[in-house]
Amino acid sequence: MCGVLPVLKNAIAKGFVKKTQWPWRKFKKTKFIFCKPSLSWGGFLFLAMAHLNVEIKAKCSNPDFIRNFLKEKEAAFKGLDHQTDTYFNTRNGRLKLRQGNIENNLIYYERNNQAGPKSSHFNLIKIEEADKLKSVLAKAMGIKIVVEKKREIWFIDNVKFHIDEVPGLGAFVEIEASNLYADKTKEELLQQCNYYLQEFEIRESDLVEVSYSDMMLSQVNAK
Repeated sequence: MCGVLPVLKNAIAKGFVKKTQWPWRKFKKTKFIFCKPSLSWGGFLFLAMAHLNVEIKAKCSNPDFIRNFLKEKEAAFKGLDHQTDTYFNTRNGRLKLRQGNIENNLIYYERNNQAGPKSSHFNLIKIEEADKLKSVLAKAMGIKIVVEKKREIWFIDNVKFHIDEVPGLGAFVEIEASNLYADKTKEELLQQCNYYLQEFEIRESDLVEVSYSDMMLSQVNAK
């Protein structure tokens, strides 16, 4: 179950959500996120199933090594996605709209910056009319940064792999062990992430603490 509700100022306190006809109690893992762009306006209530990733991002000097490993393990190749990630201003967490030829999602996530495997609590909503939603969110919340990239998407069971090429930043690999695709505990996801971290021979010095958006913002602020 997922959706996006525009909410006027103080509407939640007045029982706006309670008056809807959706069966809230059936979705115990559902997380409600209220993104409030300003004190004078209301905001957006994002409703989606909450999930967990244990993930890493690392610089990748040899994408072919990663690619060949995945092929040898008979990983499922989903294709090359040309993605545009638009990040919006939020008071909590991060909110981005992903537009691509494979993935089109609105994603809210909360994650601490650290070099090694890190937990990311996220909510994902598949979007069909991304341009219209982007226009609304841009007017209501303001655009923080836009990140363009080419991404190879691979899967082994519940673990998702990205081989990314980001203009201005370089090549990267990401490992995302997720309970979105399988019922796994945090400890099991961490074990999976660490396994592929070792198999990919990723050096500690290549691990990246922050997101592409943070890296792009650092470049902008340095100018």
